[in-house]
Amino acid sequence: MHIGTTGIWSPELRLHSDTAEIADAAAELDSLGWRALWIPGLGGGDILGDAERLLRATGNATVATGVLSIWRHTAEDMAAGHARLRKDHGHRLLLGLGVSDAAAARRAGGTYRPLAALGGYLDRLDQAPDPVPADERLVAAMGPRLTELAARRSAGTHPFLVTPDFTADARAILGPGPLLAPYQAVVVDGDASRARATARDFLAPFLGMGHYARSLLRQGFSEDDIAHGGSDRLIDALVARGTVDTIGERVQAHLDAGATHVALHAIGSGEGLPRTQWRELAPLAR
Repeated sequence: MHIGTTGIWSPELRLHSDTAEIADAAAELDSLGWRALWIPGLGGGDILGDAERLLRATGNATVATGVLSIWRHTAEDMAAGHARLRKDHGHRLLLGLGVSDAAAARRAGGTYRPLAALGGYLDRLDQAPDPVPADERLVAAMGPRLTELAARRSAGTHPFLVTPDFTADARAILGPGPLLAPYQAVVVDGDASRARATARDFLAPFLGMGHYARSLLRQGFSEDDIAHGGSDRLIDALVARGTVDTIGERVQAHLDAGATHVALHAIGSGEGLPRTQWRELAPLAR
């Protein structure tokens, strides 16, 4: 499964109210050369139905879940759905899996032991009547043990809110072969202060979530960096902003650090599908 070196990551491709416009936008992204379209797990819902809409609208792009929660979707349902979509659309669905947080595990009646829970989920994908091949699934790994599991039992890993330094550390754990596809938020806006404000507004909810805050501390940021909406240092490290050339430099930094693919999330202050930003980012599609 070849997903190119850059893709588009978009909650709007699931959330936008006009499904016909979603399909039209996906077809345009495909025609612009984006080899992967990533959709987040959000609160669950019919993520495979949303993936199918994108698969129908495109002919070349891989559709990847970035990522679905193992607490909200059973392995048996995901394996059966994956097999159906593979039959209809070929090998163009990449299942990204995440363990979310302790609250999600409790709501599902489970115990939050990430390594054991994800390992068990992968076992059930393997044991399904139509197993999900290891090279058509990947893991949202933020720590070394989950990264090692991703290397052994999946195509690789899709980390969220990370810097190129994290990418380099993850590559050292994964070894040379597995897919390493970090998420990268971007703001296409040449006004530095406005772009940083947009980035800060976007990041604020994540900084209040314990598992993301702990990840950032492990990456070398301080409590002060995370407090009060995030320091400029933190915002600038997590969100690439400015011209397309400047954003391309951040993409290249991840690739130089060992990424095989970078999933770009265009964020802005407007509503609806960010089609203008996607078109501006098109020179980075490859």
